[in-house]
Amino acid sequence: MEGPDPFAAYHEALEARHLAKLTFAEVRRALQALSSVYVERRGRMAEGAVFDGAGKRAAFALYYGPMHFLLVREIVRALGLRAPRRILDLGCVTGTAGAAWALECEPRARVDGVDRSGWAAAEARWTFARLGVDGRATRADAVAAPLPGPPAGVLAAFTVNELAEEPRRRLLARLVEAARMGSTALVVEPIARRVSPWWPEWAEAVRAAGGREDEWRFRPDLPDRLALLGRAAGLDSRELTGRSLLLPPGL
Repeated sequence: MEGPDPFAAYHEALEARHLAKLTFAEVRRALQALSSVYVERRGRMAEGAVFDGAGKRAAFALYYGPMHFLLVREIVRALGLRAPRRILDLGCVTGTAGAAWALECEPRARVDGVDRSGWAAAEARWTFARLGVDGRATRADAVAAPLPGPPAGVLAAFTVNELAEEPRRRLLARLVEAARMGSTALVVEPIARRVSPWWPEWAEAVRAAGGREDEWRFRPDLPDRLALLGRAAGLDSRELTGRSLLLPPGL
């Protein structure tokens, strides 16, 4: 997309928003606790352990939100995805993944985000407004959310891994059906296979339906403060990594 990159101004505003009441050290400690939930104690995610305090909420918004934006933007660019009129962001959290795709569209797509967390939906609305994206976010079940009519984009970024087995199977069937009806379905998840035992089954189903599976590694140009936060929490921010499944329209 032509024009100035909105990411830098967004990140600066994000820091001002979340560091108004918390110190950098408090956010760093919360980010360490949050990463432990993601990597070592994923069973606690269903209990709401991700957003069970102001520190963890700020840590997610300040670190994982921007990193998800940058990763999804690179994936969308690398795949050369068509520009949908509307994007449904399932499990949108702070809305950065859906916004990243929307900003790559010409004209910009509208984003509808859904998340089971009321805090996440409110944060996504702030994200959309700050990035200049036409969007809304509501508190709802990502698996049951009505799919938009084609041509549209249906995005599940860092969402499938948090679902139980039965809802996960229902979501896969809905994504395949959305693609068959003329929409583009994109799934993005961490690259570590040990936290996603369901991935091989999904990848096989997507390939059988005419889609593709990819692994990604990008060298990001991070704002200094974002890189510092990652290093301070013991996280390696030198490389953006992820896996994706793409179901193109009209399978």
